[in-house]
Amino acid sequence: MERPYIICHMVTSLDGKVTGDFLDKDEYSNFIEDYFRIHREYGADGFLCGRVTMEVGFPQPPVISKDYDGPSIERKDYIAHKAEFYAVAVDPKGKLWWSGGAISDPDEGYNGAHIIEVLTESVSDAFLAHLREKGVSYIFGGETELDLTIVLKKLKSLFGIEKLLLEGGGIVNGSFFEEDLIDEISLVVIPAAECNESAIPLFKTGKYATKDVSVKSFNLKQVKILRDNGLWLIYTKK
Repeated sequence: MERPYIICHMVTSLDGKVTGDFLDKDEYSNFIEDYFRIHREYGADGFLCGRVTMEVGFPQPPVISKDYDGPSIERKDYIAHKAEFYAVAVDPKGKLWWSGGAISDPDEGYNGAHIIEVLTESVSDAFLAHLREKGVSYIFGGETELDLTIVLKKLKSLFGIEKLLLEGGGIVNGSFFEEDLIDEISLVVIPAAECNESAIPLFKTGKYATKDVSVKSFNLKQVKILRDNGLWLIYTKK
């Protein structure tokens, strides 16, 4: 396969939501712990999230200045260095002004992951100069819109990523789903319904897909009952 094996690994409510108040309730903290444990046990080469998920999960200090008066930077993929584990940020417009080249997080399943920014060529020179200064790698997936197939091929060919955890949010998940780029789905299901209409589902109409949406079937590979009435479900693509 020319691209990494993609596992969509998420926490959901009974009604398939990946955001909502249920995630913040202390009574469901065990399931969040299960989710992080499974993340580590997968032994993937990296994880991928959208910009908003990255901002919420790994907040950065504010950028003091975005000025740049240097020469124009060629829109070529930039490898700061190779690593054993990667954090891939889908950030087409260049809004994640990282303070360093690796994730800092209490969870060992995320801490130290080398950051790869997924960009379009429309980002500013100032942003690219900042990423280079901070030791962040970046790749381009298109001029103004991302082609996820190209992105995944580059992640494998340039960084050697064979197995990648897709960890949302719903729009990025939906984009991969629409492009038929998900090989496996891993769901930690919390026994609660999130009826808030603003809560985002597991797969939401994506921004980066180029094909018409169609029904896709998956085979149930595993069902495991978790403590406190939760479930861990694994599906593989037919």
